[in-house]
Amino acid sequence: MAIKSKSETAIEAAGVASRSDTPTPRAPVIRKPVKSAAEMHSWRGARNRNEKAELIRDCLFRAAGEVVGKVGYADASIALITSKAGLAQGTFYNYFESRQDILDQLLPALGQQMRQHVRGEARKGRDFSEREELAFRAFFSFLKETPHFFRILNEAESLAPNAHHTHIEAVARGYMDFLDHAHADGEFPGFEPKELEVVVFMLMAARSYLPMRYANGAEGQTEIPDWVVKAYMKFIKYGLMGQPPARLDASQAHVTKEATSPAPAARKTLAPKRTL
Repeated sequence: MAIKSKSETAIEAAGVASRSDTPTPRAPVIRKPVKSAAEMHSWRGARNRNEKAELIRDCLFRAAGEVVGKVGYADASIALITSKAGLAQGTFYNYFESRQDILDQLLPALGQQMRQHVRGEARKGRDFSEREELAFRAFFSFLKETPHFFRILNEAESLAPNAHHTHIEAVARGYMDFLDHAHADGEFPGFEPKELEVVVFMLMAARSYLPMRYANGAEGQTEIPDWVVKAYMKFIKYGLMGQPPARLDASQAHVTKEATSPAPAARKTLAPKRTL
């Protein structure tokens, strides 16, 4: 059996935090964005009662995500959610206590799906730099497939604050584990352990603002431009890990030249001429 590095065992940081530490939402993981009415109503083909109950619950979450993404939390009524899911309003109360109940569970469930997607891609990398780039690209691919995620995230801060807190804590805790283990493996030695939390929130902020500027077109989420990814990775590699190699070589060459150059010849000091 191959022995994994500490960083490899912490790939969940790019995706999912420790199961024992993260509050587990009652919602099932939302598997994919809804593509069609047929997919939305897939619960009709359930093989037994338990499977039907699970599929209906999942269907309600999918519908809630679509509705909140379109009209926002404030206007996301039970009537709209059940209509989207093709269910009677009375069925809703078999699975959720109230409208607020499903809204409080929506973001943590979507966040769990996002972290699992990112984790699956990040674990393909060989070191911190590769894993971070894979995680970054995976985050944007998730946004493209789940365009309503950002509206749900942003509005949750005021309209579903418990859900927003749970989500942010899970992402930050996982990312912190990732950097802690990478640091223990010798990555970015110029940082003290206590400084890593600052870095975590800087990287999380990048994921909040870069999509708004570079991946949010008139028709929804678009592909993140490759040059944006490269700029981000320059920051990761040389902001966290030192100077670019070319600059480092030039700096070292300058120091070496100064150290090996002969001392300049002493200038003669001429006595001042006498004047009459």
